[in-house]
Amino acid sequence: MVGGAAAVAGGTNRLETTDLDRIWGEASVRLRAEIGDGPFNSYVAPSAVRVDSAGQLILVTPTAYARDWVRKNALRRMNELWLGLDGLSRRLDVRCRAEVGSPAPATAVPAGHVLDASPRLAALSSANMAVPTIAPVADSARAVRAAGLQERLTFDSFIEGQGNAFALAIAKQVASWADGHFNPVFFCGPYGYGKTHLLNAIAWEVQRLRPQAKVVYLTAERFLSTFVKAMQDRSTAAFKESLRSADMLLLDDVQFVGGKTSTQEELLSTLTALIEDGKRIVFSADRAPMALTDVEPRLRSHLAAGLTCPVEAGDRELKIAVAQNRLRALSALGVVQGEAAPDVLAQLVDRTPGSMRELEGAVNTLAAAAGSRLSAVSVDEASTLLGMAMRGGPERRITVDEIQKTVAEHFNLKQADLLSERRTRSVARPRQIAMYLCKQHTTRSYPDIGRRFGGRDHTTVLHGVRKIEELMPQDDQIARDVEALTRKLRG
Repeated sequence: MVGGAAAVAGGTNRLETTDLDRIWGEASVRLRAEIGDGPFNSYVAPSAVRVDSAGQLILVTPTAYARDWVRKNALRRMNELWLGLDGLSRRLDVRCRAEVGSPAPATAVPAGHVLDASPRLAALSSANMAVPTIAPVADSARAVRAAGLQERLTFDSFIEGQGNAFALAIAKQVASWADGHFNPVFFCGPYGYGKTHLLNAIAWEVQRLRPQAKVVYLTAERFLSTFVKAMQDRSTAAFKESLRSADMLLLDDVQFVGGKTSTQEELLSTLTALIEDGKRIVFSADRAPMALTDVEPRLRSHLAAGLTCPVEAGDRELKIAVAQNRLRALSALGVVQGEAAPDVLAQLVDRTPGSMRELEGAVNTLAAAAGSRLSAVSVDEASTLLGMAMRGGPERRITVDEIQKTVAEHFNLKQADLLSERRTRSVARPRQIAMYLCKQHTTRSYPDIGRRFGGRDHTTVLHGVRKIEELMPQDDQIARDVEALTRKLRG
């Protein structure tokens, strides 16, 4: 772990490199046995020893976090071991790479690296705990899948439109490794409109431009499961350092860390450490940082400290372009031949008003059913081929009771709350949303809906429905809630 020729003050005497290697090799074996593989691999193995002009031995850690950990937990024991083997009565100091000003010199031997073939020393080179990183472009598809990335989600396959143009421009800026002014970058917007696509595209591009950079892409679910496993295996130190040593961290669907205290604390510590070290961070969620009410306030504040970049729902023109692009991709794979008629695409888009994912699903269904006959398919035939896959096709019957239960669960209420006389905003707004959904998805009249909501007058229902219709274009959160509830009901 240590390295290079150690200059003695004045440059008149030198400790032979082989002696320095031998001393640190023996000290490392003992230190590893005492502090364990996890902490050693996380904090000591990535470090290297340098010697300053005064002959002072300096342990150079990759990050300030590692420096602080070594100083608090291992430096004293390092010095005891070193002094017992060195014979020159010198002590080790510890600094992070940013303080030293440049990486360890080429002559320095990194922690855990062995110059001879001694099996005893070879144990020092075991790998850190694995967190998915992006494989170089030349690597196999298996390595790509292990990183959690999808090969088709690149900038080339991303369709630009009015709702996502700004987000795309910011993503390309981040991916270029340009000296940006915003860190972290936070993409937010409804499900299925391109946030995951943008994070994947950033990951592929940054790795293409800097193949040696450590880029970590994780979904929030993977972050949670890996962290929990690290706690169970008592390897949290290795988990922490595997993230803190990243040059860029991309975390998708961060809203899922809400309500999980220990995970939020770990994410906040990781975020702080990476920003201090000048590393790049990109997040995504289904809403803006300050709207993540289940997330601890300090973490919300840090998430909002950089640039919040909305990814908005696509307009009709963008959706048609997405459908065309998907058909071209399927054509390249030999799934379809020819092109769909413009009126077929227009009908498909108009009858699939949900997310881009749902639109792609409808396109896939059409392609699989039409095959080589795609260009000959008429509007009526397309409607028949799609059947249940299209929103305009026959749907199962949705009841008022089901809507009430779904809305209550969504807002952490009881169904009885929606029927009660309570008028607090936390109940009144969900009640109005439920009334709106009843009018949209059932054949019940206003008076009938009112009777199902605790015997309310039909004018109350009418007011509630109109209120939601008025708020949806103005309030992104209400629009997302209605969209999410509609997806659940259609299910």
